[in-house]
Amino acid sequence: MPQMAPMNWLILYMFFSLIFILFNFINYYLFLINNKKNFIKKMLKNSFNWKW
Repeated sequence: MPQMAPMNWLILYMFFSLIFILFNFINYYLFLINNKKNFIKKMLKNSFNWKW
């Protein structure tokens, strides 16, 4: 079985690392809330009124 040269391993590692980083960035920035003011108003409106 032939062995891979060290340069090929380095390129393969960099390739998969780049894909992993891009995947995480896309998932993080895909779900940004556009209307933050409306979201805050809804959160304040739906807050619990605790009666002890």
